[in-house]
Amino acid sequence: MKYSEIVELTTEALTAKLAEEKATLNKLKFAHAVSALENPNVLKATRKTIARISTELSKRKNAAKSETAAEA
Repeated sequence: MKYSEIVELTTEALTAKLAEEKATLNKLKFAHAVSALENPNVLKATRKTIARISTELSKRKNAAKSETAAEA
């Protein structure tokens, strides 16, 4: 998932997508431990997607905090 696609999603959708991606990563890790994956780069891509989503959620959280602080 590209960063431009992530930015367009709502915070609720991002939270749901993050949970979904984490579940996918756990399944892939288990499948890779049992028998080798056909393309192990999928693990790398999934980890990067999780990092991108987490980063965007952190940015939004920090932006909300700074807006609240500025109003006070």
